[in-house]
Amino acid sequence: MPRHEFPTIDLAAIGLETGQVTSASLVEEALVRAQAGEGPRVFTTLHVKAARDAALAMDALRKSGRAPSRHAGIPITIKDLFDEAGVTTMAGSVAREGAAPAATHAPVVQRLLRQGFIVLGRTNMTEFAFSGLGVNPHYGTPLSPWDRQTGRLPGGSSSGAAVAAADGMGFGGLGTDTGGSCRIPAALCGVVGFKPTARRVPIEGVLPLSPSLDSVGPLARSVGCCATLDAFLAGEENAAPLPEMSLSGLRLAILTNVVEDDMVGEVARPYARALARLEAAGAKLTDLRLPELDRIPAMNAKGGLTASEAFHWHRDLIIRAGTRYDPRILKRISRGERMLAADYLDVLRERAAIIAEAAAHTAPFDAVLCPTLPLPPPALAEVEDEAEYNRINLLLLRNTAIANILDRCAISLPCHTPGEAPVGLMLMGEAMQDKRLLAIAQAVERALEG
Repeated sequence: MPRHEFPTIDLAAIGLETGQVTSASLVEEALVRAQAGEGPRVFTTLHVKAARDAALAMDALRKSGRAPSRHAGIPITIKDLFDEAGVTTMAGSVAREGAAPAATHAPVVQRLLRQGFIVLGRTNMTEFAFSGLGVNPHYGTPLSPWDRQTGRLPGGSSSGAAVAAADGMGFGGLGTDTGGSCRIPAALCGVVGFKPTARRVPIEGVLPLSPSLDSVGPLARSVGCCATLDAFLAGEENAAPLPEMSLSGLRLAILTNVVEDDMVGEVARPYARALARLEAAGAKLTDLRLPELDRIPAMNAKGGLTASEAFHWHRDLIIRAGTRYDPRILKRISRGERMLAADYLDVLRERAAIIAEAAAHTAPFDAVLCPTLPLPPPALAEVEDEAEYNRINLLLLRNTAIANILDRCAISLPCHTPGEAPVGLMLMGEAMQDKRLLAIAQAVERALEG
């Protein structure tokens, strides 16, 4: 599948600056795609008139030399989890029908609007963000760009954001990542997904899943696109280009335990090829085992932070509208009801220990690498059976959740070649070393693209 069939954010900005394109033309092209093909399943709400009006306004401001930034007029998407003033945040559900609309924009949405980005619409997602598959029985499930004849999962929970980026419905999307919800759909749709260190980007105005783990990050068609959006999300007023970095001499740890279990050949071959290319480019690869990761399943056995914190938010809504939830999502949230305060405190203590132990093991390295997922996009039909739904969901979340538990930044970028099933390569950096990780990822991206 093509990597860059559609332009990047930087190319769009250059086109706007030089007058080769207008915001109105960029928005109109994105709207045409958004209203065809997967579009009706990608968006829960499409802001057609508002986007067109904003595009005309940005073109007028640019003509008079008053555009708020060089990115003003570029269309993007936001996940149906973020507050927009005057819009009810449905979170991919119907259980919140009748809820009051948001009074203000979420800070991260406001930061993008201040730069002049245009919100094309709200993207579909797993209901209440509680699954890595991307299935949504209320609004339909947008399909991965690969093998649409079969119909394959987009990944979740930021399913619509990934498909929109892959299909040219805007230049990137705003997503969230609690256990992999930016990186899983990025890997299954052949785009880039970035999970920042959680504390770098505010989560106010974002309907919560697990505030201890929730991160706000971008999905787009290149590392550079994600870096641009991330800079604004983190509160920067200017998104400077990433510094050029050479892979030569970089110390890259290849994580070996947990992440390669049950990895299929369709993933193993591109993954091995990617590592060989990085080594050929001068990177120093070292196998690394993190024994503390083997304790994560036991830590989460009773539901972990996600179920307990999700139930805390949902308990009143479940009483009022529990019958309107996807039963599979309701079951996952309800696990938190059985957790004791002592169980929750045990998880916090064990997580802190795992973070400290992992930090000591990874300190000598510039980044830790592993396959984003052990599987290529599963067929939608495979998860109709509840047992398979649960099994595949756990497999898709397993590798990506490591970065959330360790409170790190992480990114997934494509490492397959055209014609192959999409496969993601995940890089994990140290906490608050997001800029450095993005620069390394950009160097990796260039090496993989030849």
